[in-house]
Amino acid sequence: MVSFSPKDLTTGRLHGYLLSAVAPRPIAFASTIDKDGNPNLSPFSFFNVFSANPPVLIFSPARRVRDNTTKHTLENVENVSEVVINVVNYDIVHQMSLSSTEYPEGVNEFEKAGLTMLPSEEVKPFRVAESPIQMECKVNEVVKLGTEGGAGNLVICEVVKLHISEEVLNEDDTINQEALDLVARAGGSYYSRAKSGFFEIPKPLKTMGIGVDNLPDHVKNSMILTGNDLGMLANVDVLPSNDDVEQFVNDISERYPEIKSSTHREKHKLARNYLSYGDVESAWKLLLS
Repeated sequence: MVSFSPKDLTTGRLHGYLLSAVAPRPIAFASTIDKDGNPNLSPFSFFNVFSANPPVLIFSPARRVRDNTTKHTLENVENVSEVVINVVNYDIVHQMSLSSTEYPEGVNEFEKAGLTMLPSEEVKPFRVAESPIQMECKVNEVVKLGTEGGAGNLVICEVVKLHISEEVLNEDDTINQEALDLVARAGGSYYSRAKSGFFEIPKPLKTMGIGVDNLPDHVKNSMILTGNDLGMLANVDVLPSNDDVEQFVNDISERYPEIKSSTHREKHKLARNYLSYGDVESAWKLLLS
């Protein structure tokens, strides 16, 4: 075996080893508000349940490794001691990933990710309507584990209201894990789908995705494209040029001779096929044609 002492590794290297070794990890899709009432939404995989009586969840918005800055979520729970923990299933995983983009303070990640803000009943932050389980929480304590980049901050929160979609419940009101279809985080760009194993999503941290709110209306309001599809499309930082779109259409005209006269619906079906193979660029060129 290759052995390391943590003090001999850079924080970035140690961080990578830990994330790959302790995996898959459940995801806390945390909704908070700042002191002015602005909503924020961000995922965290340093997360789990630690008690049923009282019902306590803990997640950790760690200080950024690269520059030792803190995340908006941490600042928010320190000012407004409330949070909603939404679970992430496969249907919203791409939208969840998009929301992890480091948008400037005040930007609403619900809008960027194309997710619906649902008023909570006991706390101020909004729930994610598309999440099949939403847990409204009061923050009991924030425990800071250090002051350097990579240091965690344990947000200890107590569940005060639990919402579960009927679609994931069995007849006896227990949760059907197959129907819930949870996803979990692993190292690098890897995720794990509880019922079918690993898959990859490119990290959205190197670019500033345009967001679902900036998609063309016919795309944003599509009856064909799913939330995951929109999340993939919205994670680009620039759209193809008109020349690129025209060249693409000419290239595929032999295979799809009716493409230039196709309806939005027909193009959306074909674009979804491209997205199923991860070809976001071709999907965009088709949608913009």
